[in-house]
Amino acid sequence: MVTATTPIRPGLSAAQVPYAGIATRAVAIAIDVVIVHAIVLAGAGLFGLVASLVGDLRPGWLVAVLAGIGWGLSVAVYFVLFWSITGQTPGLRAMRLRVVAGGGEPPSVGRSSIRLVGLLVAIVPLFAGFVPVLFDARRRGLHDYLAGTVVLYADRTPPAGATVGEGPTDAP
Repeated sequence: MVTATTPIRPGLSAAQVPYAGIATRAVAIAIDVVIVHAIVLAGAGLFGLVASLVGDLRPGWLVAVLAGIGWGLSVAVYFVLFWSITGQTPGLRAMRLRVVAGGGEPPSVGRSSIRLVGLLVAIVPLFAGFVPVLFDARRRGLHDYLAGTVVLYADRTPPAGATVGEGPTDAP
């Protein structure tokens, strides 16, 4: 059992490790998924209400395609916007986490977009893209490797000499 004083890496105790683990990240993304789906559901309900007043949208496949595009855009805008502006989605903020790029700042829109695509790729094969979080010293998943980001506890800073985002070497 790891306690707050048990060294989990040379020179660092569990309370000092700045990189977020898989459990806190999973809870944060679950919160975000609930929020973004509530937004999509509310938007679809409003769209359905307006559509019922003006007539049905036909053919049925077009409705499904438009709904899928709306869902995809909502998810993309939600994550990319929050990551790029503050480095925190509401789920990350609730778990006191933040996403940072190489210099410790929030990732750019481009980096956030790459991170989102990497997140989708990490999820598709049975969440296999998250396995590196268990073994990497900076607890990075596939999406973090692709975007050059790390997820930190918001109230902690990386150890002296540690690289924050980019680079192949792992900090102690």
